[in-house]
Amino acid sequence: MPTRHLILVLGDQLSLTLTSLADADPARDVVLMAEVLQEATYVRHHKQKIAFIFSAMRHFADELRGKGFDVRYVTLDDPDNAGSLGAEVVRAVEALRPQAVIVTEAGEWRLMEEMRGWRQDFGLPVEIRPDDRFLCSHAEFRHWAAGRRELTMEFFYREMRRKTGLLMEGEQPAGGRWNFDAENRKPASADLLRPKRRRIEPDAVTRAVLAMVEARFPDHIGRLDHFGFAVTRAEAEALQEAFLENHLSQFGATQDAMLASDPFLNHALLSFYINIGLLDPLAVCRAAERVWLQGRAPLNAVEGFIRQIIGWREYVRGVYWLKMPAYRDSNFLEASRALPAFFWTAQTDMACLSTVIGETIDHAYAHHIQRLMVTGNFALLAGLLPQAVHEWYLEVYADAYEWVELPNVIGMSLFADGGVLGSKPYAASGNYISKMSDYCRTCRYDVKVKTGEGACPFNALYWDFLDRNGEKLAGNHRLAQPYATWRRMSEAQRQAYRQSAARFLARLDAGERV
Repeated sequence: MPTRHLILVLGDQLSLTLTSLADADPARDVVLMAEVLQEATYVRHHKQKIAFIFSAMRHFADELRGKGFDVRYVTLDDPDNAGSLGAEVVRAVEALRPQAVIVTEAGEWRLMEEMRGWRQDFGLPVEIRPDDRFLCSHAEFRHWAAGRRELTMEFFYREMRRKTGLLMEGEQPAGGRWNFDAENRKPASADLLRPKRRRIEPDAVTRAVLAMVEARFPDHIGRLDHFGFAVTRAEAEALQEAFLENHLSQFGATQDAMLASDPFLNHALLSFYINIGLLDPLAVCRAAERVWLQGRAPLNAVEGFIRQIIGWREYVRGVYWLKMPAYRDSNFLEASRALPAFFWTAQTDMACLSTVIGETIDHAYAHHIQRLMVTGNFALLAGLLPQAVHEWYLEVYADAYEWVELPNVIGMSLFADGGVLGSKPYAASGNYISKMSDYCRTCRYDVKVKTGEGACPFNALYWDFLDRNGEKLAGNHRLAQPYATWRRMSEAQRQAYRQSAARFLARLDAGERV
């Protein structure tokens, strides 16, 4: 029977409810999935990220075959692999002669721009369908943003709460408050009784992918010897249930905390599976809500978890599509310093950075405060080039796709968008890291020393950052207090901060170990 539709499924679209599959007929349509070098190398992705996506793709292809679909699957090591998605579609079109190509919109601007030219390139209809796995469509977000002087996430989040009914009591938020973030900022302590995380043992499919990735991408960051990601829907759902049962109740209060001995604490570790399509975000939120309704987790924990998904995740996607493509090149503070080599090796004497980057190398993961207030904070204070920082985050985290990662880095971490995403730069001295972690206890730098030899570099860098960016930031009302403190300092103290920061940055630029 002639092929009716060629349905392209991308590597982060592993959902049976995908719009491109909505009216698919297994008897007349063919699904195309392809592992291509272009997608694996447009940035130098972490080895575990590549292996996770490719293995999950292969398992999803098997899931589709189990439902009767004809799946044309192209592995990376296929000798006929054309190297890019567009070229693989061309190969499939030439072989199958379909009446049309169907695809769900890509999550990244780069790929969407390519898709928009496919109709002309292929000489047949190409239907690009919306991705309805998100709660807020592009049109809805544009409507919400229209006419607003500030795109405040909190107000967007409230709209998503009303739309979904999550944690709502009629028209009012459960507990009488929309946001319990003030209760979620406590430091953590080591807990030997905290349930251990389940590691998914690689099956034969995954082992084959791991061997291929190690052979093809030996110079990419990361290690594969303890790969333990879920790669099927059933495995991802099992990890979701384990989080809800064992960790959600304790997630809230210490979600901003950091411990050198425990990289995961009570975090969900579900963003990988939500972003790739193995878990449905709204279903995950409704499951968390049920845990609260059953009295098995407090409201502050459940609200904080749900806010990250229907609030922040949806919001950054909206900002991304609203502001691209110019958004990627934002550099409000005119930062230009190259990334230090220790971002790939973790070889630094700053214990916080060494720990977080080391965990990133090991797990392709760090939680949101580690990303924002350790690596992101350092990049902000040191004036690292935003686009280089963005590419590093996109490379190293297994849950990173440009639509979610770029706004978090350009807007939230680096204030490179001048305040589109956040109302102030998230800059902090070593005191914040000391308060929220145990990293400083083993550091060769002393967080209590402000300037000079042996002082925590974050201390001088913080004040130097405010000083050198005063022309652009001094008018920010949320920075009024630190700038007032800076002005009250003696000139000798201000000069000590400037000189300490200059010495540190000179050593950084020279490639010395810092």
